[in-house]
Amino acid sequence: MKKPLTLADVQKFENMEFLAKQLVEGFITGLHQSPYHGFSVEFSEHRLYNSGESTRHIDWKVFARTDKLFVKRFEEETNLRCHMLLDVSPSMYYPVENRGKITFSILCAAALATLLRKQRDAVGLVTFADTIKQQTPVRSTASHLHTLLLLLQKQLEEEPVRVETNVPEVIHQIAQQIQKRSLVVIFSDMLGRHENSDAIFAALQHLKHQKHEVLIFHVMDRKTEEEFDFAERPYVFVDVETGQELKLQPSQVKEHYRNAVATYKRELELKCGQYKIDFVPVDITEPFDKVLYGYLVKRAKVR
Repeated sequence: MKKPLTLADVQKFENMEFLAKQLVEGFITGLHQSPYHGFSVEFSEHRLYNSGESTRHIDWKVFARTDKLFVKRFEEETNLRCHMLLDVSPSMYYPVENRGKITFSILCAAALATLLRKQRDAVGLVTFADTIKQQTPVRSTASHLHTLLLLLQKQLEEEPVRVETNVPEVIHQIAQQIQKRSLVVIFSDMLGRHENSDAIFAALQHLKHQKHEVLIFHVMDRKTEEEFDFAERPYVFVDVETGQELKLQPSQVKEHYRNAVATYKRELELKCGQYKIDFVPVDITEPFDKVLYGYLVKRAKVR
């Protein structure tokens, strides 16, 4: 059994395309050996033949191999359109020693793009912080996937620019731009200038009103960002987006901080449930596979 990829592996290895392919191939192998084998990741270009319909498009080569009747699907019938929104604001470069959240999100985005291409689906990438930073078309070609993976590799090497995240504004912009029904996948810690979740959910409602499906991967370093698990000694905590500094010992604010974060996260999950948005809490110390499973579950609903 292959050793699971770690954040350190991603940072020291300079070929995002190879890593994404390795992760997807390992995931698919595990999928076929697990209770999730019902998800189709190999035959997305075919569908089972329905009795009584025309035999014109039956794939007889597949029939010879499997003794089952499959019909060739055409591009307009198979293609899912996926827009991936990647938060590249300064808070996503935390923890600073390993850039854990952005590294985790970039590899997951690269793996998802690779899996989408494998399933003949179309994918586009948007990176954002206070505004949209870069945006690609939505395509399903091999050359487009190569371009996306190069962009993600470059983003991994970028230095964060001190700005305040504006998740709601970016989501509103994307909702106005997307013309065809799509799956919108968001990688973000959902931290920024907004003081509560109302603005975020007004934006997410905009996407849902446009008939899009939405999948949020809420990326956090659970140990420090949720549990506030720091050694009991004096620290200078710095807001990476505003530069504001706060000198204190963890025990002075730990209980209040944990309650505030738990309340905010619970509100996010409840609102997502109300709006039929898939919300997947992700701890960057967990296996990357959790994100790929989350995507497959969502894709099964979209079909």
